[in-house]
Amino acid sequence: MDHLWILFDGNPQLLYQFFNIPFALLFYCLARQGHLSIVNRFICLTLGGVILAIVTMGPFSLLLFFSAVLFLLLIHCLEPTHIHQWTLGLQMCWQTFWHLYIQYQQYWLQETPNSRLLLAMSALMLMTQRVSSLSLDLQEGTVTSHFQITHQCQAYAIIPLSYLLYFPALLGGPLCNFNTFVESVRQLSMAPPLASSLGNLSLKILQVLVLVWLKYPLHELLQSTTFNINSPCVFRDILWIWMLSLLLKINYYAHWKVSECVNNAVGLGLHGYSHIGNTSWEGLSDGNPWVTEMSSRPSMFARQWNRTTAAWLRRMVFQRYNRSPLFLTFGFSAWWHGLHPGQIVGFLIWAVTIQGDYKLHRFLQPRLTSPWRKLLYTCLNWVFTQLTISCVVVCVELQSLLPVKLLSSSYIAVFPLLSFLFIMIL
Repeated sequence: MDHLWILFDGNPQLLYQFFNIPFALLFYCLARQGHLSIVNRFICLTLGGVILAIVTMGPFSLLLFFSAVLFLLLIHCLEPTHIHQWTLGLQMCWQTFWHLYIQYQQYWLQETPNSRLLLAMSALMLMTQRVSSLSLDLQEGTVTSHFQITHQCQAYAIIPLSYLLYFPALLGGPLCNFNTFVESVRQLSMAPPLASSLGNLSLKILQVLVLVWLKYPLHELLQSTTFNINSPCVFRDILWIWMLSLLLKINYYAHWKVSECVNNAVGLGLHGYSHIGNTSWEGLSDGNPWVTEMSSRPSMFARQWNRTTAAWLRRMVFQRYNRSPLFLTFGFSAWWHGLHPGQIVGFLIWAVTIQGDYKLHRFLQPRLTSPWRKLLYTCLNWVFTQLTISCVVVCVELQSLLPVKLLSSSYIAVFPLLSFLFIMIL
């Protein structure tokens, strides 16, 4: 256990998700072989989530249970046309209260928040995604008929509760649509044999281990080179901030990939078959690290980064408002993340960067008339994307105003300012 803890750099979320994989595979085998009825599958997923929450979060698991019970009450008390506004409003208020309580501990009391509370807050943020997604499905009338049975048959009331608490997505995404979740669980008896998914699962676990290992040489490089605002070597300090952001991003990539493994192990994410006839399990993913890092525009990076959350934000905010939808979306994202000072600045920088990218691309696109111009534009824009996203990641992840002050005193702050100039001039 100590070796595993050292391997995962004291990251409990990553370690807990690894421990989830054998239980997910056991559930998959039992369901596929017909040992679990459809109702019992939902019950097992729910009980697994309840047990996992209690074991990992202790008394703070009540934060999740309160949200789940409140949502079930809202389903039975409100008409579908009003349920989304009430659900999203109450859930965000509940989540914000605990985010502000954590800030009170950090900035006012100068105390380190309880690790179980931080884990519960991460799970509560994911709960907000599922609750709001399902409530919007109800309002739009797009849920399956199986959900409507909950008003007639008490046994099927477990289905929405299972969606909110199923253990593969309790500690990590990706966000799964309610209809997809229900149909996947129902059709587990017709799913491919376990052997066909073990190769895919092994490959993804290997990717997680490689990502975790990559953190160590990056960490050594950062320790061997100190960051100095007044350093005459501008390139070195910019490179140091870029490496720091890469280290922080690797944490996310590893967590998303292991969460994808747990969902695949339980039977979620089946995406048919590839062109060579192999089973494809890419239907539920928060992103490919290589594809994300190779994004040559900030707007492309935003779409690839944490894909299911990006799609959720687009559905919740961007597609529902006509005035300044981009800034409203990133503002809501800052609210959902916790409203730490660094997060507010970071998401503001991201919104400005994407707006500047749109204007610059519209201005330059007609002028890219030759292959070498397009190649040059792509390469320069990739560097620009990497450096501006580095500022965003460092601000958002380190949360306080201190990294914001450090970045504003560094030459890397020139790149977000260029985005602002693009907006003003173009």
